[in-house]
Formats: sequence, structure tokens, C-alpha cells
Amino acid sequence: MLHILWSIILGFIVGYLARAVMPGAQHLGFLITTALGIGGSFVGGLIGSLFSKPSADAKFHPAGLLMSILGAVILLYGYTHFVR
Repeated sequence: MLHILWSIILGFIVGYLARAVMPGAQHLGFLITTALGIGGSFVGGLIGSLFSKPSADAKFHPAGLLMSILGAVILLYGYTHFVR
């Protein structure tokens, strides 16, 4: 249960940072920002695993937060240009 709570909190932080990096105003609520951050973590993890695999005993990927923000920016770009 605590893992889900941390995913929501970190998802919101990553989504908020992605919104801060992306130029222009995005009028997104808490739920969309959180979903953007959680989805960005998955996209960033996929991109990061294509370039380098973490060791088997590693608990997280070294570039996890940066790749999560990059993934969230990619999703935010797609959301603002194709959904709206």
C-alpha cells in the first residue's frame, strides 16, 4: 500500500517538474499531472533500459528521475499537441 502512495507522490512531482520544463501554460489538474508523471516514469524507464541495463541487484536505475522527467515531457508534448 505504501508503494502505491509513493508512486502517486513521486508521479505528481515528476509531472509538475515536466510542466515546469515545458514552455507555455498547461491547464492540467492534479489527476492528469499525476498520471503524466507516472506514465513518464514508465516511458523514461523504457528509454533508459534501451541504452543501459541496471545491474541485477540495483534497486533503481541511476538516471531514474531525469529519465522520468524526460518521459513525462514527451507525454506532455503529445498530450498538448494531439489530445487538445
